[in-house]
Amino acid sequence: MFTTFISVIKNSFLALLFVVACCQNLNSQTEKSAFWKNVRYGGGVGFNLSNNFFTATLAPSAIYELNDTFAFGIGLNATFNNQKNISKSTILGGSLIGLFNVINELQLSAEFEELQVNRRYNVNLGIANETYWIPALFLGAGYRNGNVTFGVRYDVLYDNEKSIYFDPWMPFIRLYF
Repeated sequence: MFTTFISVIKNSFLALLFVVACCQNLNSQTEKSAFWKNVRYGGGVGFNLSNNFFTATLAPSAIYELNDTFAFGIGLNATFNNQKNISKSTILGGSLIGLFNVINELQLSAEFEELQVNRRYNVNLGIANETYWIPALFLGAGYRNGNVTFGVRYDVLYDNEKSIYFDPWMPFIRLYF
């Protein structure tokens, strides 16, 4: 399954590079349209390696700034977890995000995320496989300085049994170029 995850990451990265290259090519041939002047790219990358545990996440995103106050966008998420001899999981999905800059330094956000979780427990014994979809609705607030926002968000749909997150409260750092 790790090779599947690597393949998904590689294909997502190549697709993102292709889209960016096409956009850059179009933009270099003509002056940037008003639409592309308002598009910002960002996302997240996560990696954790500890005693018998590995996790990696790739989560690119893009937003469109309507004006200095409002922005909306989309994101992708691909995560792989492996706890040696206990469990493996592959998590794939996407999100929709809305941002509201109350004042220049204060940003409120709402993000709906839908993830498909594929978990396999007791890998060596081959038991307890499960696949399901889990939604999350994050409401957040953060301090904004330029293109970086630091804050905290809360998942109002948090499910203690199914969520991939440890807690409904999560700090975040959001960066868009």
